[in-house]
Amino acid sequence: MRIERIVSSLTGLGASWVLWLLVVLSLVALAVVIERAVFFSSSRDDVDKLRAEVLKRLKGGEVKLALGRLEESPCPEAGILRAGLASGQRQELEREAVSERVAAEAERSRLALEKNLAFLGTVGSNAPFVGLLGTVIGIIRAFHELDASAGKLSSGLMAEIGEALVATAAGLLVALPAIAFFNLFQRLIRARLGRAEALSRDALAELGSRMAPEGAE
Repeated sequence: MRIERIVSSLTGLGASWVLWLLVVLSLVALAVVIERAVFFSSSRDDVDKLRAEVLKRLKGGEVKLALGRLEESPCPEAGILRAGLASGQRQELEREAVSERVAAEAERSRLALEKNLAFLGTVGSNAPFVGLLGTVIGIIRAFHELDASAGKLSSGLMAEIGEALVATAAGLLVALPAIAFFNLFQRLIRARLGRAEALSRDALAELGSRMAPEGAE
């Protein structure tokens, strides 16, 4: 059958190709971790200080200065708040519309923050199974070796078993760091988006309280 031929051909290749696949996956995962770490580091800002400066300028009625301060900040929290303030100062827009624009900008920021993390999570989830595949292939080859040697243990048989076990270990070594960094980045994303939401609520509430008397007049 075709499936048996495919399995037989994979078995004939041995577990070494699985190890090379894991090496490639680990290198790509490492590149993703470095790229995301650089991105998160370069897009940081002192959010507490930013919040204090923006609220101070809003209380003074200096909306343009507040927007200018937000444009200087590289952090996504500033971008989300900037979208809210730019919409909030337009009196013809209802509060619900402003909230929708803030939500849309938050979603864009989330997508930017999560770039390439799906690959990292996939590697972390599936690398053990790739390693297990190498182990199964190695065990099958070991049984073939055992059958060919009429049940006698040989150095070739021990080598096949050793290679099989190495594949499982390699899969775990690739998966554990990938999952750890994936969870770390996800936690950072949740924290940033949470701070952005809180900052937007504070700033829009301040802006709304200043515009309400003007609208009443």
